[in-house]
Amino acid sequence: MSTKKQDKDIKQEAAEDVTCENQPDKGKEAAEGKTTEPVAKKEEKKSKKSSSQKKLDALQEKYDELNDKYMRLYSEFDNYRKRTAKERIELQKSASSEVILDILPVVDDLERAIQSFEEHQLSEEAKKGIELIYSKMVNILHQKGLKEIDAMHQAFDTDFHEAITNIPASSKKMKGKIMDVIQKGYTLNGRVIRYAKVVVGQ
Repeated sequence: MSTKKQDKDIKQEAAEDVTCENQPDKGKEAAEGKTTEPVAKKEEKKSKKSSSQKKLDALQEKYDELNDKYMRLYSEFDNYRKRTAKERIELQKSASSEVILDILPVVDDLERAIQSFEEHQLSEEAKKGIELIYSKMVNILHQKGLKEIDAMHQAFDTDFHEAITNIPASSKKMKGKIMDVIQKGYTLNGRVIRYAKVVVGQ
């Protein structure tokens, strides 16, 4: 009897061992679960972070592109504004220069009339009237930017003077200088609109 009982106990212990071997190790699984769960979360965070970074990079690239286009457009518009303003000023100057060029012969006639006062017997009222008209016209032209080119006894300069003829100089100092002015020259706002016609000494 004792032998049978011992055999029974041995079989029961073997069955319990097999059962224990087939059952999963809860502690081990728990330990493994603890280690695998944070790794998955980290990987998920990394993927989210990389996706956000890609979006930020794409937005930054788009911003840089738009900003570059804006700066180029602004520069082009600023250049266009300056160019048109300059062209408008030049147009105004050229338009006024044509009118002033048409008026200058009248100024020349008035100057010749004033110079001939001594040759012709005119009343003082007539002389004063011509001088008044001349001074008013010259003042108006000066306000518009007209200036007479200084020529008499100056060194001949092709930028401002036009030589009609050459004559022997009265002295060595007058060589290459202007001996006489046939027609006055003028500048308008610093630009020559009529060259002074002169006689140069040799």
